[in-house]
Amino acid sequence: MDPFMKRAVELALKNVKEGGQPFGAVLVKDNEIVSEGVNELHKKNDVSGHAELLAIRRAQEKFQTNELSGYTMYASGEPCSMCLTAMYFAGIENVYYCQSVEDAVDVGLGKSTFIYEELKKEREDRSLKMTQIKVVDGQENPMLLWKQKN
Repeated sequence: MDPFMKRAVELALKNVKEGGQPFGAVLVKDNEIVSEGVNELHKKNDVSGHAELLAIRRAQEKFQTNELSGYTMYASGEPCSMCLTAMYFAGIENVYYCQSVEDAVDVGLGKSTFIYEELKKEREDRSLKMTQIKVVDGQENPMLLWKQKN
């Protein structure tokens, strides 16, 4: 097994033994591990405490950057839609994973497939109802302010 994937799986196994979910992640650049993470939902009651997100946060903090082009993520499980989106935002270019979303569903970790299906739907057809409330006349528009400053 690839040594980076082996490490991601080791992290996942350790996390399960400590009461967490079976997810570990290793972020690599230039053939070196720069950060790691495991799901910490059981420790912090934070739904964003996924292994991949924590590895990304740690690398961005360590290097004081939002840009992770040239980095590769190794994850014990196929990234959920939230983690996948973060990887796109960060510019991560390659992801390797060991166990699939379907494998996760088979052991009772099944929200990923639901969310992937929801995202394929038109906004108005999703189960999470979203309603736009526009900035009113006379109120400063944060996006226009950002555009002016940049």
